[in-house]
Amino acid sequence: MRKVVSVPQNSTATLGSVEGDLHVSEGSTIKAEEGLERITVSGFVRCEGDCSFECGLTAESLDGRDGDILIEGDLSVSASIRIREGELHVAGNLSAKTMDVDKRVIVEKDLSVEKIEVGGSLEVGGDTKAIDLDVGGSYKASGNAEVESIDVGGSVDVKGTTKGSRIDVGGTFRGTGPVEVTKIEVGGSVDVEAAVKVEDIDVGGRVKVKGGEIKKSIDVGGTFESTDSLKFNSIDVGGSVKLSNQSEGGRIKVGGALRVEGDLIFTDIDVGGSVEISGDAEGESIDVGGKVTIGKRLHLSGGLDVGGSAEIGDRVMAESINAGGSLKTLRAEATGSIRVGGLIETSEGVKAASVEIGRRGEVRGPIIGGNVLVRERARVEDVYADSLTMEESSRAKNVYLKKMYVESGCKILGETQYTEALEKEGGVLFAQTPVKVEKLPPPPL
Repeated sequence: MRKVVSVPQNSTATLGSVEGDLHVSEGSTIKAEEGLERITVSGFVRCEGDCSFECGLTAESLDGRDGDILIEGDLSVSASIRIREGELHVAGNLSAKTMDVDKRVIVEKDLSVEKIEVGGSLEVGGDTKAIDLDVGGSYKASGNAEVESIDVGGSVDVKGTTKGSRIDVGGTFRGTGPVEVTKIEVGGSVDVEAAVKVEDIDVGGRVKVKGGEIKKSIDVGGTFESTDSLKFNSIDVGGSVKLSNQSEGGRIKVGGALRVEGDLIFTDIDVGGSVEISGDAEGESIDVGGKVTIGKRLHLSGGLDVGGSAEIGDRVMAESINAGGSLKTLRAEATGSIRVGGLIETSEGVKAASVEIGRRGEVRGPIIGGNVLVRERARVEDVYADSLTMEESSRAKNVYLKKMYVESGCKILGETQYTEALEKEGGVLFAQTPVKVEKLPPPPL
């Protein structure tokens, strides 16, 4: 049987090395012998009620019940720490294999434990190293956190670098330093003030990061913001997305608005509300329910489909352009079709295999197309085309084409030149007599 050293209730004991176990009763204080910074116990230490150690402690295990334990130095346990209905406060470093504390744990310096379970809150003044960290309330770390799995019911706040595999938080996660983990899953919000390197982010509320890389998916119920350059694979956000600097990735799906302060390279953009990109934008396709604003150039290998209006500061090149409202740009070119319901306004012109302007629509700037359709009561300026159809009461300035069909009530206010055929209904006004020519003047694009 191992030797047991017992310290009576509400007493003070001065110890050095204990060969065996140590039992400390309610309200007792343990001090180290003169010249020692800690006491060493070869067996386990058991505390009943509130106990304090005015020194460090090394033991095989530490067990407490119905009280708080204070260690005014380092705590080193080779096996386990178990505190039932109590708290643990360590003024120095803490190391153990496992730790299970019902209430709060405070470690003023470094914490190194393989498996951590805390029912209340965990506060670490230095670095944290662990495999599994499970806290019911909150976890705060003033240093780095190198933890494979973080599972916290309330909030996590890490001042240093966070490294590991998985972060699962019911409330909020805040990282002041870089975050390098496989997956972040948070019910509330995520706020990282440095670059991230993450596989997946799944958050119910709000996410804010300072750039970095998210290799797989970003799935956020509320808002997502990156304040610096971000590489990503896919973004799926219910509310709004804000990106900065030079961002590059794959698919972006947003229920509300997408805003980019800088350049963006992407695959597909699908946004219910509006898209605003201050710099250049390059990708496959854009599908937006409301408005698109691009500060500089837009280049798409697929289509631009906008329910409302599109405004591009430089030029737009795409396979197809479809805007329910208006299109304003320096130049618009499409290998396929351009269809706009309202106004097209360009400085250099519109060029596509087919161009269609909607009923009562308007085009400011030249049109260059294979087939051009001007709907009823629409107004256009110069048209260069293989074929032109003008519906009732539409109007054009100058037209240069192979063949055309003009319905009643239309007006051509300038020149009409064609090389093949001109068909017209009654009541068409030509300001100048149409002329059949061998060669048409070259278009401006």
